[in-house]
Amino acid sequence: MENRNNITEFILLGLSQQKELEILCFLLFLFFYIAILAGNLLIIISITCSQLIVQPMYFFLRLLSLSDVCYTSTVTPKLLIDLLAEKKTISYNGCMTQLFSMHFFGGIEIFILAGMAYDRYVAICKPLHYTVIMSRRTCVVLTAASCFGGFLHSFGQFILAIFLPYCGPNKIDHYFCDIYPLLNLACIDTTMIGFLVLANSGLVGLVTFVVLFISYAVILYTVKSYSRENRLKALSTCSSHITVVILFFAPLLFVYFRPASPLPEDKVFALFYTIIAPMLNPLIYTLRNMEMKNAMKKLWFQIMGQRRNRLKDIPASHHRAC
Repeated sequence: MENRNNITEFILLGLSQQKELEILCFLLFLFFYIAILAGNLLIIISITCSQLIVQPMYFFLRLLSLSDVCYTSTVTPKLLIDLLAEKKTISYNGCMTQLFSMHFFGGIEIFILAGMAYDRYVAICKPLHYTVIMSRRTCVVLTAASCFGGFLHSFGQFILAIFLPYCGPNKIDHYFCDIYPLLNLACIDTTMIGFLVLANSGLVGLVTFVVLFISYAVILYTVKSYSRENRLKALSTCSSHITVVILFFAPLLFVYFRPASPLPEDKVFALFYTIIAPMLNPLIYTLRNMEMKNAMKKLWFQIMGQRRNRLKDIPASHHRAC
């Protein structure tokens, strides 16, 4: 405990040491973060204010967008601040908080993607029992299980990190606090702890990805017997899910499903599951989804209609005041 307290703050080396490149990255990632907030909040509001909320697929899509906003917000604002700062530091408590919250929301996202795959499996492979199986109670239970699973995963990472002795150096070769870079700073042999991290993050990601892969393989096999129109509709929905899964899991597995040895490429791959995937998810789920497009149009017309009504009321109110 005494050794650990020798470190009160960590220095994040970030993405680059070149100031010109950092300014370019700041502008780029600021645009990405605004796009993440705007796109995912638009999905959340559109689903909440429409009849789509009663459908399990959109119930989970709203949760996915919410988890995307929370997940990227644990990393991106700090990254943007550090890109303009001379000294990129984070306190010990701030580092551990970031580690816990990032893995918590990341774990929730993993399990929500699994819940969405289960929803599509039931809808396509067991359509006659869909309304019975995917009831509101089932959706709530799957959501609670996702949050609980995310907490267990994150708590495991947090416990492994918080009891490590850090006695120097305090430079983290990353743009956020993560478990592998922290293992690199520990004053003890972390071989066994590295295997525990692999069992926690790596296996959770791999097992979930394999389950998702098998479920979509079964779905694709099932739709072979469908009519061409129904087959195209099912494939359109599943292709969006598969794209999101690949974007999120491929870089995640590269980073976590290997022995605890940080690589320079980790920072680049981490950008995909912390910033790129949350930014692209709204586009992927809306570009080929007519129901989402209609819900967004309805929301837009509703907002514009309310604005027109307010503008009409202004002269009338002014006239009455006179």
